[in-house]
Amino acid sequence: MDGTQPSVLLYDWDNTLVDGWIGITAALNAAFAAFGLTPWTVADTRNRVRVSLKDSFPAMFGGEWERARDIFYETFAARHLECVVPMPGVPDVLVAGAAWPQGVVSNKAGRFLRKEAAHLGWDRFFGAVVGAGDAAHDKPDAAPIHLALKQLGRTADPSVWYMGDTALDMQAARAAGVTAILIGDASHDEGVEHAAPHIHFHSAHDLRIRLNSLAR
Repeated sequence: MDGTQPSVLLYDWDNTLVDGWIGITAALNAAFAAFGLTPWTVADTRNRVRVSLKDSFPAMFGGEWERARDIFYETFAARHLECVVPMPGVPDVLVAGAAWPQGVVSNKAGRFLRKEAAHLGWDRFFGAVVGAGDAAHDKPDAAPIHLALKQLGRTADPSVWYMGDTALDMQAARAAGVTAILIGDASHDEGVEHAAPHIHFHSAHDLRIRLNSLAR
């Protein structure tokens, strides 16, 4: 499957295209402080955050999860743009990927996701930017990938590449019927074997090389 020519490139956001964990951690810790819970480090957040807030907060905060949500979003809104930075090599990937329709599918709330893409000047690369709450369900459900493809005027098939850094991303890709592509070693998520991608790139640099080769 490594020789597959893609028709569409879809990307996860956090830890795939950008590093925004400082802002996410600060917002989580604001909510934790309000409930007397132990704060997380940035490494904790990177290792534990997978599903969307509406899917994770009820288990974390019980019946008061909506109050925790409001604290999180108030804190996050105040500083997320100053905290988000590109992952190494990603700007070059997006330039190489411009040979195909590109989009983002993330479990970050859609309104914040689109603000971050615009802040980085990357909205010009993407024909679809789908975040948590935009589709009927969030990843690992297939719905957000299908929504992004609908916005791009495409349908799901193995020529669509969905790229991410976690096993959950690979699960979502498989559920949607598209090619699951892992970027990085997934050391924060039990490794490559656990993620079980169709295709694995060790880094954004390796992905860029492949895209440049396929575009020729």
